[in-house]
Order: sequence, then structure tokens, then C-alpha cells
Amino acid sequence: MKEKLEALEGQIEGELFSDDLWRSIYATDASVYRELPLAVCYPKSEKDIKILIKFASNNNTSLIPRTAGTSLAGQCVGTGIIVDVSKHFTKILEIDTENKTVRLQPGVIRDDLNRILNEHGLFFGPNTSTSNRCMIGGMVGNNSSGTTSIKYGTTREKVISLKTILSDGSNAEFGYISNQAFGEKLQLQNLEGKIYRELKEKLSSEENQKEIKEKFPPREMHRRNTGYAIDDLLYNQVFDPGEAEEFNLAKFLAGSEGTLAFTTEITLQLDNLPPPKAAMVAAHYNSIEACLQAVVPAMQHPLFTCEMMDKTILDCTKQNLKYKENRFFIDGDPKAILMLELRANSDEELQKQTKKLLYTLESSGLGYAFPVLYGEQIDLALELRKAGLGLLGNITGDRKAVACIEDTAVALPKLASYIDEFTKVMSRYKQDAVYYAHAGAGELHLRPILDIKKSEDVKLFRSITEDVARLVKKYNGSMSGEHGDGRVRAEFIEYMIGPKNYQILRELKFTFDPQNIFNPGKIIDAAPMDTSFRYEVDREEPEINTLMNFSETQGILRLAEQCNGSGDCRKSSESGGTMCPSYRATKNEKDTTRARANALREFLTNSEKKNRFDNAELKEVFDLCISCKGCKSECPSSVDVAALKAEFQYQYQKENGFTRRNKMFVNNAKMNRLGSKMPGISNFFFKNNITSGIAKKAFGIAKERSLPQLSSQTLWSYYKKNRRRLIPENPIKKVYLFNDEFTNYLDAEIGIDALELLFKLNYQVEIIEHEESGRSHLSKGFLEEAKELANKNIWLFKDIISEETPLIGIEPSAVLSFRDEYLRLAEDKTEAEALANNCMIIEEFLKKEVSLGNIKASSFTSEEKEIKIHGHCHQKALSNTAVTFSILNLPENYKVTIIPSGCCGMAGSFGYEEEHYQVSMSIGEQTLFPAVRKAPKETIISANGTSCRHQIKDGTQRTALHPVSILRKALI
Repeated sequence: MKEKLEALEGQIEGELFSDDLWRSIYATDASVYRELPLAVCYPKSEKDIKILIKFASNNNTSLIPRTAGTSLAGQCVGTGIIVDVSKHFTKILEIDTENKTVRLQPGVIRDDLNRILNEHGLFFGPNTSTSNRCMIGGMVGNNSSGTTSIKYGTTREKVISLKTILSDGSNAEFGYISNQAFGEKLQLQNLEGKIYRELKEKLSSEENQKEIKEKFPPREMHRRNTGYAIDDLLYNQVFDPGEAEEFNLAKFLAGSEGTLAFTTEITLQLDNLPPPKAAMVAAHYNSIEACLQAVVPAMQHPLFTCEMMDKTILDCTKQNLKYKENRFFIDGDPKAILMLELRANSDEELQKQTKKLLYTLESSGLGYAFPVLYGEQIDLALELRKAGLGLLGNITGDRKAVACIEDTAVALPKLASYIDEFTKVMSRYKQDAVYYAHAGAGELHLRPILDIKKSEDVKLFRSITEDVARLVKKYNGSMSGEHGDGRVRAEFIEYMIGPKNYQILRELKFTFDPQNIFNPGKIIDAAPMDTSFRYEVDREEPEINTLMNFSETQGILRLAEQCNGSGDCRKSSESGGTMCPSYRATKNEKDTTRARANALREFLTNSEKKNRFDNAELKEVFDLCISCKGCKSECPSSVDVAALKAEFQYQYQKENGFTRRNKMFVNNAKMNRLGSKMPGISNFFFKNNITSGIAKKAFGIAKERSLPQLSSQTLWSYYKKNRRRLIPENPIKKVYLFNDEFTNYLDAEIGIDALELLFKLNYQVEIIEHEESGRSHLSKGFLEEAKELANKNIWLFKDIISEETPLIGIEPSAVLSFRDEYLRLAEDKTEAEALANNCMIIEEFLKKEVSLGNIKASSFTSEEKEIKIHGHCHQKALSNTAVTFSILNLPENYKVTIIPSGCCGMAGSFGYEEEHYQVSMSIGEQTLFPAVRKAPKETIISANGTSCRHQIKDGTQRTALHPVSILRKALI
């Protein structure tokens, strides 16, 4: 097969990968399953897909269509070739504003689409929780719905037509057709004609129609993805003359999970943008039962969302500092909250609707508090709900919230009774029932907490699912409301709809796909739900020794295992945030946080080497990780890939040696110390084309890069000369400034600005002789040296730093090490934590002093200036850019905005390295460079990171200033 795959690679325009790394990172999705694929392909054209279909047919293998790979039911795993259309099939082909339709390729991200449609006053309604990275192809395959389905319906209801490639390689377009056109289709002497004839035969039978209507979930349940939608196909002019709607086979393909045909183009019906005025009633209840009883009367109102969250989810956010403020609307200790959103075109209409809804809720006597939220308050409340679920799923250890029964739905009038019985089922298994419900749609999301590494919990996995299946059947509901059958629920389809209906599904599947090449084992003929797990059951856990401390996750392997595959790291730059910069540049799954965690898990678990880190595949997958730390704060599972990379680099280099270039970067502070004795000569060497060119070539530095210049004096020398002068007569307080190695040698002018600013604001600043931060060592995996530096700095500062005398820093990546990596390197973690609590970037300190009334706007100019801020990645992950925004707004006439940029792309030494230069600049071009270029020349660009300022200079020829330099100049 290896030779055949090599030949296949030569035939297609796109990329094909069959090595162990690519196979391992595509072996999982967001489900509990793992199957190693034969290969992974990024097709570039329809021709490529046809070649793949022919290859699969001739070689007894299969194709697994995939976009973002966030499937919870195992739809995107398989042993064939993964066909990932997320990289090249990403075009919006046509927007028809008159008919409110859009024609596009399956790799378009839902939120990206809506950002473009917004300009036309239109949007695509279905909105999954993964909407910032899920793609339309996946939404069609899964028939996705989301929180607004009660207003805008499911994806199936929005599909107008699909262009597809059938299993014989022929093209077929499915859309609305008249009775006459249907008859013409029956005459076609090809696979498409055969499909129409088979459907006609199966669905014209009165016996079959009766069986379908009796055994499928009732039609009033719009969340029902049980098997193929043959029940939907009965209601059109072909099979029911009383129906007004024309026949549309695209409705049948929606929800088929890529098992019938390969979709290459989609046409969707759009809606007008929702009314601009919004209100949300957050109804409080003392019991789940009361909350559910309130759903049916509430749904008599024109709601846009009707969502429920329970006390367990709310309690998860109680002690979380990040989300504490989002709890502003919670009154007392409710057992459940119903979140009911209304929208209108005017404030008057909105108030009228809200008053009517409140009357219904209050007069029922079921609830006890009904706060009404508006504007940003609604976003904060919805964020709280999402955060609680994320925190709930982020459990340390091997017990996890497992997706298997999280997608059940019943008709709305039956919801309260169903959940009452559901709770009893969970109680029998000693499972706490956590209620996260699309209440208005009759759907409940709940995951049992299980350790599926253990056989006893695998048995529970099956028995809980079987009991819930029986309960769902009793209520004539759907096991798959919106997440699909995949392989976790497909086993139960026959039980849910009966053997006759299931046989119809089988025959239709094999009419479309006689050789079973399209995503086999999903929906039809699925393997048992308790096979092919992500982890070997009852395995002996591998012992992995690390230099860094990963005890908070019970070791480095379990930190990697925390990745559940939700794919947040695949969101586009337009969605904001930082994670994951290199993926945004390459669009390769290999360069996501998820892939790095998956690869590390695979090789730490399965490698037979004594040092399990010693694998070239791991070196490749971590190569483009720029340690931005975006994943530390943005990954819902808190998978800190920067820490994983640092440990990997250390372990790998122990076996394979440390390169000359890495040694040079790690020792840059020592080199700069020598160079600072003669900065003029050093700078001439770095600036001169001949000498700098020699140095760049010798150390593998990109020839396009400018080299940093040494300051004319070090910050330390300036401080020693001016120490006595910089002591105010009656200082507000004393602070210690961390004189990091970048500021001291390269940006001393900024350090001087900081000293002078703080002095004039009446603060006494002390600098002690301390070690460098170790940032360069951490970035290159020199962990033994980093640990020594960290512990020396902890020892030097532990007795002098306190809440009254904090340690502040100018360069975020240096001072924030005290709050991050030092905690993993410290010999005394208690001392390290105490110190970390009082270490901050200078903007954090200034913001705090402003809030205490110690710094006032009257100290600064009234001159008008416009400032645009680019925040440092480590600041975004470990602090926030709001503090920089706040202090730069101190001068009353400064107009400040934050550039919605992710990482600048430089990332310390990364952007200097010749093999990484293009990726580095591509990252900068995503948001940062265009925003800087667009800014008028008189606009001040602010960046507090030394690497960020260098990148902005190289990428835009604009000089960015540190916030303290801007404030010093603004002092009166």
C-alpha cells in the first residue's frame, strides 16, 4: 500500500500524508474514539476528490470527509483516508441578496460567513457552540442547530441544494425539483437515476410510509437526527400531493454524516439579521421541576433562545476569578435558570414583549426572581453558561465527562416527565445529573463522569447508554438531537426506529455507495459503541519523568490528554484571540494546539524508546509552536502547549544535542553584556550588511531580518548613576523593578522612561542585582539552566517582595515568568506562589494605583492623540490588555483603541530563524500589519513587548512605543 499511496500523491494537486505523525493527529476527533487512518489528504479540486474515490474503490479502502473535526460522536474517525476540505475548499462563491441565498464551499467557517453576510443585512441562522471554527460542510453533514433553532431552525431546513460527487465519481446536484423533473430523474441510466428509483420504490409503499411515521420521532421535534431523514422525504409533492413543497434530496443528505456522497458546494437559505434590540429574562427557580414546567408557557412567546443551566454549572464559576463578575445577575442560590431571549426593532416593542413574558413567568408562581438583562449583560450571561460547562469538563485525572447520551431530545410537552425519569436513571448509576438543556427545543445535554481507561467504567458507558436509549424510545424521542449518530449512537438506530426502517436505511446507503467507501461504520453497520477507544482499556500507565513540575494535572501525559478535541485552536484570526498563530498561517491541522497534544499523547503512550520524547515526529509537530501561550487561557481544557514544548525540547535535546544556534540565542544576554561595553562597535557589526550577513548565515538567521541594536548605556548603569536622585521625598510606596535582560541591554531607554515616570508619580523604585529571567532558556528547552535561574531569582526576591512592595516588570515575557514557568521550576513551590502573587507587568501596577486614587489624570497632558495598542501574547494569556488600555486613557484627550491582533509572529527567536521567517511574517500579516499600515502616521502605535516592537518595525517600518514611554512623554 505504501507504493500505491506514493503513486496517489503524484496524481493529485493537493497534499497527501501517510506518515505516523499525520495519521496519529487525525486518529481522533472530539469523541472518545481513536482509529489510525491510512492517510490524510487536503484535496485542492474536485478532480482530486474523484481521484481519491477511484483509489478507494480500487484498493478496498474508504474516504472519511472532514472539516474542523469537532464531532462528538466519532463521525470523523476511520481507517481509510481522511479527506480534509478545510484548507482549500473555503470559497464563498456567490451571495444573492435578492433571494437571500449564499453559494459556498464546505470549508467556510460559520462565523466567518456571517461576518461577511452582515454587510448585506443577512445571516445563516443555525449556530453551534463551535461556530467560530465549525464549517458549513460539517454543519450540513451533522444537521447542526444550536441555541437559536427555535427561531431559525436546523441546517437541514436551510439547505437549498448540494453539488456532490457520487461513489462512482460522477457529479450530481441535488435540490428542489418539480414532479415532472422527479420523473425525468427516474429515467436517468446512471447512479443518480438509480438513487431516485430506489427512493421512489421505498417511499411510495404505503406500508413503509406507515412504518416510518409510526417509528420515527414525531415531526414537530425539529431536533431529530436519527439515521437518515427518510421521514422528512415523505412530506413533499412527490410522496404527498397535499404538500406544497417540492422534493429535495439535499434534505436527505443533510445529516447523513458524509456516508452517501461527497459534497463540494452548498447553497443555503439565509435570514435577515435578527432585530437589533435584545432583552434576556434570566428566570430563577428553586427546583429543576419548576424550571421545566415553565418552558411550555414561556415558549408561547416569540423567543429567540430558551436555554437552561443548573446549579452545578453555576457553582463551577463561583470561585473562578475570571468569571466572578459575570454572576452579577444571580439572585440567591437557584437550582436552575431559564435564559429567555427576546428581540425587537424598537425599545418600545421590546419592552412590550418583555412585559408580557414577565407576566407569564410571574403569574405561574414557579420562579422566584426574573432579572432582565440587556446589551452586553446578555453576552456576559451566555459566556457564564459556556464557562461553567467548560470548567465542568476540565476535570483533573482520568475521570472525564464522556459524550454518549448528551444529545437526547423529546417533544416539548414531554420534557419535564422525561427529565424526571432521566434523573432516576442517573441516580441508579450514582451519577450527578447536570442539566444543560436547549429547553425550548426539548433537548438535554448531559455527560456521565467516567474513566474509560478502566473496563468497569467501559461497562457503565454501555449500560448507561442502553438504559437511556430505552427511556428515549419510551418517549418516542431522538437519541441524536443535533450531534449526530456517528458511531457512539449508530448502534441504537435499529432499536430506535425498528428493523424494517433500518433495513430501508441500509438499502439506501448501499444504493448510493455500493462499495461502502464513504465514511463506513457511521449510521449504518456501526461497530459496537464500546470499541476503538482513545485509550487502551486497563492499560498500565506509562511512567514519564519530567524536569518541570506537572503535578497539577497528575503528570505531563495527563496534561496532553486534557485535550478533548473541541478544536478551539482552529478558529480564524477574524474570530479574535491568539490561539493558534501558526495554524492560522498554514491552515494545517499539524500546527494546532490539538495536534500537538494528540501527538504528544500518542508518542508518550506508544513509543518503545527509553526516552519517549525522542521522536522526530514530535520535533516536527512542535516546530511551529511559537509558545505564545494563547492555549493557556483560550483552550477550554487549559492545555498549556508552551509548557509541553519546553519539556519536549529539553528531553529531545538531551538525546540529540543542543544546536549552535540555540546555544547562541540562549546566551544572548551574556553576549549583550560583553557587547554593551562597546555598544558603538557592536552595533556597527550588527548593522553593517557584510558583517551582519556573515553572522546571519553562520547561525541560520533570516537574511531579511534586522538585528537588534544595543542601547548606548544599560539600564543598570543608568540606575546606579541616578539612584539617589530617583528617591522622592515622601514616596507613596516602594516598588522593585525587574531589570530584565532585554530592557537592560536592548531597550534601556524604555527602562529609563519607567524609572522617570514612576519617580515623577511619587514612587520609589529599587533595582537589585538579580539573574536574567530565563525566558530565552525556556523558549529553547534549556530547562536545567532555566531552573537554576528561576530558583536564584525566587531566593533573591522572596523576602523583599510583598503586596506592599511588589515586583514590576517592563517586558511581559520576562516578569510574567514568575507567574507561570517559575511555578513549574521552583524547588519551593510555596515560596514561588507567594512571590508570583505580587509580580506584575508595569501596566497592572499603574492601573491598580489609579484605582486606589494614587495616580490621577490631572498629572498628564490634555493634548489630543490617537493610540493603537498591540498587546503581548503572554500578557493576554496571563494578564489582560485592558490594563494597558486603561492607563493609556489617563490623559483625558487620548483616544485609545486595541488592535484585535493575535500574536505578532516574532515570538522571541522564532521570527529570526530562516526556516520560520515566512511563517512569522504571515502571522503578522493576519491582523497586526494591516492595522498598523492603515493607521495614520500621527497615530501612536503602542506595543509593550520587545519582540512585538521589532516585528512591527520589520513588517511595517513603523516604530512602536512602550506604554511607559508614551505616559512619560504625557506627564505635565
